[in-house]
This record gives sequence, structure tokens and C-alpha cells, in this order.
Amino acid sequence: MAEQLRAIRTRQTILSAAAKIFEEQGYQAATISQILTEAGVTKGALYFHFHSKEDLAQGVLSEQDQRIIVPVRASKVQEIVDVVMLHAHRLQTDPMVRAGVRLTMDQLTQNLDRSGPFLRWGEVGLDLLQQAQAQGELLPHITPPETADVIVGSFAGIQSMSQAVCEYRDLVVRVSALMRHLLPSAVVPSVLASLDLSDTRGARVYAEALKAADLRDVLETAS
Repeated sequence: MAEQLRAIRTRQTILSAAAKIFEEQGYQAATISQILTEAGVTKGALYFHFHSKEDLAQGVLSEQDQRIIVPVRASKVQEIVDVVMLHAHRLQTDPMVRAGVRLTMDQLTQNLDRSGPFLRWGEVGLDLLQQAQAQGELLPHITPPETADVIVGSFAGIQSMSQAVCEYRDLVVRVSALMRHLLPSAVVPSVLASLDLSDTRGARVYAEALKAADLRDVLETAS
């Protein structure tokens, strides 16, 4: 058990170091030597967990999908908003998420499959939109797959703009504005009027989700 915990910690240390280097240098310029120095581990330890720089990058990319779970909402549209606003908050506060997004958006990368995060976020959005449609929350003309793609693509553009302009400092404000512009074309007015689209929503959802996760841990330990 102790060895397993050490291996988990070592892997996370390596991933955190890789995230820092990828965010600072970009995928092409980053080197295994830089990651080793940042992580403070041996080459053998790194290659035990990751076979190449590409494998490391895929590990960082997948980490942004290890989302803190958004609590279930009666309104599935509010749940969509919460997922989007939580991701914006984490982009501002979590280096691993920032590194994953930089890799996803880096068009100069070679031999690295950057499609995964886009496809997975699209699946999350599609599932919630289909539930919202079943509950009568969406306007009749809405096609969930198309709307999911629009939300994911629009968020990608907004976060890229915020990163370029001010290193994400205004991201939650921009994403709140994005939701206020997109949702009226997709959501029935009665649901739209009930939504919390404020730029502080992501931080509040984050705190709520952490509290729920702590409670789950306590219950699992007790059982």
C-alpha cells in the first residue's frame, strides 16, 4: 500500500511538472530534461510512468477531464452553465487545467492528438442538452449536437482571447457574457429568467462541489 501511494504521488509530481513546463514553453519547445529538473525525479521514475513526451502531454490533457463533479441541478440548463463557469474558474486557478487547455489549443504541436478534450466536452454538453430538451427547457428548433458544438467552440475562442489579452484575469466575466448572449437563442424564456449567469457562479460551484466531495470521502471511509 505504501509503495502504491508513493507511485501515485510520483506520477502526480511528474504530471504537475510537465504541466508547468508545457504551459510555459509550449509542447514543441518543452523537453524531458526540463520536466525532470522541475519534478526532481530520476529519468527511470519518469519513464516508469510515461513512455515519451507525447505520453506526458496526453496525461496532462486527460487531467483537465478529471473534473470536480458539478452537483446535479433540477434545471439541466443551469447545470450546463455551472459546468462552463466551473471550467472557467479552474482555468484561472489550476495550472494543470491551464496547461491542458494550452496543449489543446496549440496548433503547432505535431504527433499529438488534441481532439480528445473537444470531443469529451462535447459529449458532456450533449448529454445535458438532451436532458434539458426532454424536460422542455429548450426552444423547439434546437438540435442538441449542434448546440453542444457551438458552446464548446465558443468557449474555446473566449478563453483563448482572455489568455492572450490578460492571462485569464477576465475570463469569468467574458464567459458570463458568452452565456448571456448564447442562451436566449436556445432556452425557453421561463427557464432563462431563473438562471444564475453571474461571473461569481464558477467559484461558488467549486466550493459547493468540494464540500460534496469531502462528504463523499467521509461516507466512504465510514462504510
